[in-house]
Amino acid sequence: MGLFLHPIFTTRAHVFQIDPNTKKNWMPASKQAVTVSYFYDVTRNSYRIISVDGAKVIINSTITPNMTFTKTSQKFGQWADSRANTVFGLGFSSEQQLTKFAEKFQEVKEAAKIAKDKTQEKIETSSDHSQVIHCGRESGRETPSSTQASSVNGTDDEKASHTGPANTHLKSENDKLKIALTQSAANVKKWEIELQTLRESNARLTTALQESAASVEQWKRQFSICRDENDRLRNKIDELEEQCSEINREKEKNTQLKRRIEELEAELREKETELKDLRKQSEIIPQLMSECEYVSEKLEAAERDNQNLEDKVRSLKTDIEESKYRQRHLKVELKSFLEVLDGKIDDLHDFRRGLSKLGTDN
Repeated sequence: MGLFLHPIFTTRAHVFQIDPNTKKNWMPASKQAVTVSYFYDVTRNSYRIISVDGAKVIINSTITPNMTFTKTSQKFGQWADSRANTVFGLGFSSEQQLTKFAEKFQEVKEAAKIAKDKTQEKIETSSDHSQVIHCGRESGRETPSSTQASSVNGTDDEKASHTGPANTHLKSENDKLKIALTQSAANVKKWEIELQTLRESNARLTTALQESAASVEQWKRQFSICRDENDRLRNKIDELEEQCSEINREKEKNTQLKRRIEELEAELREKETELKDLRKQSEIIPQLMSECEYVSEKLEAAERDNQNLEDKVRSLKTDIEESKYRQRHLKVELKSFLEVLDGKIDDLHDFRRGLSKLGTDN
């Protein structure tokens, strides 16, 4: 991340902080999964957990030996930061990521303990060295550093008369340099964080732009496919409209056939009535025996006509049944095609809304 912070381990997780009022409920610190990293701070010889969401630093926690990372579920863990006066929580996408983060937390915690012990040893060694120098000066013995100072700057009397204002000036200049160095280090850290944020934002924008370009190409291909499908459906609609015209003509033909059947049935009833009258006459009037043969022939002719009419009626009924069957079949095909057409039209509307949304986003 820069000259002062070295990355050790990086993962992605959803960041939460404990509600400062209730100390029970979790408050989301990021809208989505963000990068969470372990860093080694060279200037302070310490280890930190840092996470940045856009331009906002949502985690900046220094790890101390007394910290503990606790797994509260298969994909969630937390730790308390007394310096920040809060509790941080991380939600991972898998239990494996949570385990790796917890193991790295334990390693960094041990490293922080070792760094703290080394720092304490240096402080104690420096304190002992200062005490030895102080005792040597009190006993009148010169240390190598005091001897060097006498040889360079002169005798003790000369130092007493000349080094007082110079030491004050040097101390003032040293304090100013320390303040300037601290501010410079803080500015460098801030600029490094901002630079890293800009790099991450640039990477996200580049990825989004590439995905958008790929989506545009895919939508273009889908639009071309839908346009060809639309042309094919229009041709199919024209064919179905022509079939509908044929269905209407069949309906008219069926109506005519029904009327013809009714006429034939009425004629058949008349013939049956006439036949009944002739039979009655043949039974009632014995004197008309001479005409019996004629009546029989007429009866046979009527029966033949009746048979012919019945054959015609059966033929017409068969035609009607076939016509009804074809009509039902055409209706089923038309209904199936209309359902497919409605689905394609809905897909086309969804695709058009996607294109409109894409145009709005661009």
